[in-house]
Amino acid sequence: MIRVALLAGSMLAASPLAAQDHSAHGEKSAAQPEMDHCAMGHMPPEKCPPKDEPQPAPEPEMDHCAMGHLPPEQCPKDRQEEDKPTAGGMAGMDHGSYGGMADKSVPGAAPEEAIPARAFDGPRHAADAIWGSGAIEPSRQQLARENGGMTTGMILVERLEARIATVGGEDGYLWDAQGWYGGDINRFVLKTEGEGAFGGALEDAEIQALYSRAIGPFFDLQAGVRFDPEPDSRTHLVVGVQGLAPYMFHVDGALFLSDRGDLTARVEAEYDQKITQRLILQPRIEAEFSAQDITEREIGAGVSKVEPGLRLRYEIVPEFAPYIGIEYEAKVGETADIVRANGEDPDGLKAVIGLRAWF
Repeated sequence: MIRVALLAGSMLAASPLAAQDHSAHGEKSAAQPEMDHCAMGHMPPEKCPPKDEPQPAPEPEMDHCAMGHLPPEQCPKDRQEEDKPTAGGMAGMDHGSYGGMADKSVPGAAPEEAIPARAFDGPRHAADAIWGSGAIEPSRQQLARENGGMTTGMILVERLEARIATVGGEDGYLWDAQGWYGGDINRFVLKTEGEGAFGGALEDAEIQALYSRAIGPFFDLQAGVRFDPEPDSRTHLVVGVQGLAPYMFHVDGALFLSDRGDLTARVEAEYDQKITQRLILQPRIEAEFSAQDITEREIGAGVSKVEPGLRLRYEIVPEFAPYIGIEYEAKVGETADIVRANGEDPDGLKAVIGLRAWF
């Protein structure tokens, strides 16, 4: 029996399967999976992970080409055009997600205009094709009237005041008002102003009837007639402009040609400076000019009169505002010489108290 066992052992040692060392080749049998020693109870519990603990998901591999970490020549050819940096070094950014900006990485792309060309395609009045122009035209005219084409009116009493002489001159009163009726472009304007002394005769008075036409957003061209009942009856042709100059100056200027051939002009300018929402300081200046001597009215050629003034008004409501102020009236040039020759003062300083109203 000993001889049989030795013979069997020598036969096994000579076999090639017994001599093969799988660990030397670094290989494992495909049919033999790795043992789970924790599941088999070969390891103590403290060295094994909890059975219900979720295993972390494997991290995705970073795409260094897409992140711009590698130069284009080290990236696959199909990615070099995709990862090419655009303006500002931002590669592949979808500008469409940022307020409609065009993707500048696409050749020929351009930002869309504020009003695309397709907005002007088709008929001008598409509703006419369905309902007919005869049915739609009245609605179109009504829309125009309700959005600037309507006719309105207003009366403004710019100055209604009593004047108290402080230096030279005499106490008196003055009015300056205008009204208009019409639309934004065309309107009829009526103006009147005059002055006189308390207890005395009316010194000056005039009435103007004008056609006013808007020549821009801020100015109107006016033309018409002017009638002076005092100091002597006289009629004039009138051409002028009225509106709002830069820096919010209200301007009114006109040329007058009388039925006796006298050419005169007048320019008025004023500015409303708000101290509060209700308290307003208004500097104002008025100047008159004449192309020739008008002896019957004591007017000489050139600049005939200058009236600067300052008024402080309080708007109880916007339509009703009493005011106080001061005004200096000076007749200058040849007009001042004529006034002195007649024994009168050519200038004077007056305190004023009055009312500004509109409705």
